[in-house]
Formats: sequence, structure tokens, C-alpha cells
Amino acid sequence: MSIHGDEAYNNFMKGYNCAQSVALAYAEEMHLTPEQALTMSAGFGGGVGRLREVCGAFSGIVLVLGALYGSPDPSQKTALYTEVQALAERYRTENGGGSIVCRELLGLKKAEGSPVASPRTPEYYKKRPCPELVRLAANILDDYIAAHPLPEHK
Repeated sequence: MSIHGDEAYNNFMKGYNCAQSVALAYAEEMHLTPEQALTMSAGFGGGVGRLREVCGAFSGIVLVLGALYGSPDPSQKTALYTEVQALAERYRTENGGGSIVCRELLGLKKAEGSPVASPRTPEYYKKRPCPELVRLAANILDDYIAAHPLPEHK
């Protein structure tokens, strides 16, 4: 159990989307204010704008990974992409759904076709894997960070 995992879980339960929940948990490490982390990750929820594509929790992993380990040097893209793909494989393996696609993790055949977020009701929380997925995403990030100490300049 990780502090960031619990924080991400609690963030989701406060009403933030999956990407926001993960990003907010790492705001301090990314040298961002909570408002900056929430704002920059806002559009990734619901599988990117509720399109039900790439899972918001996994998008949160990518956002944090880029902020902490990314480089402005275009020649370094492959190194970061390699890490993203490895983390995607771990997320697929551990999330119980074998995917990084939101609609697949939610058991949907297709996106609902609406940008309107679902109301956060007790029923919503009972049928969604999202709180546990954001916890998993943060746990994966914590493991990654522990195994790859941050560079001095970050």
C-alpha cells in the first residue's frame, strides 16, 4: 500500500476524474500547485474527454512520468516511450481487465457518445473500477520512482 495510491483513491472519491486523481497525488513531486495538476490533467478523464479511449488512470501515469523523467530533447523520445510501454504492460497485467482502454475496463461495447460526466452517486462508485484503478496507477508509479531515483535537476 502506498501513500500516493491512497491519495489518488481519495482524490477520485472527492469527485476528480481518474487522470486528475493520479496527477494531484504527485503535484508536489512535479513541482506543481494542486490547481496546476488538476487543470493540466482535466481533459484526460473518461478515457480522454469521455471518449472512453486511453484510461485516465493510465494517462495520469504518463503525465507524471513525463513530468518527472521526460526531456525537452527530441532525441530522448524513444527512452521515454520505452518506459511508457513497459508501464502500460504492467498496468494491463495488474488491473484485472488486461487493457489500457477505458471502455474495455468499464465493460462497455462502445462509448456512450456524450461528453456529460456521470453523476457521482453511491451506485456510480459501486459499479466503477476507477477508484481501484487510480490506486493501482499510483502504486505502479511509486514502484517505478523507487526503482529509478529522480535526477538531481528534477
